[in-house]
Amino acid sequence: MADLDTNSSTCGTEAQVDSIVEVTSKGSEKELVFSEDEEILITRMFNLVGERWSLIAGRIPGRTAEEIEKYWNSRYSTSQ
Repeated sequence: MADLDTNSSTCGTEAQVDSIVEVTSKGSEKELVFSEDEEILITRMFNLVGERWSLIAGRIPGRTAEEIEKYWNSRYSTSQ
């Protein structure tokens, strides 16, 4: 029972395994880390539907609209 296969993927959810929430050095603030597949999907969906975060989040299991919007605004913010 001690030998668990940590490399096995169930239900084809490799993208979920790659997506982790890590704590930054600031302590209470968390940085969202998205897998490459999630980033590509978010970009494609944004080009199709715009800022409809709940619609985009519905295509990525385990992600909320708030997480998607926060990721997008931190990565692609147009403010200078």
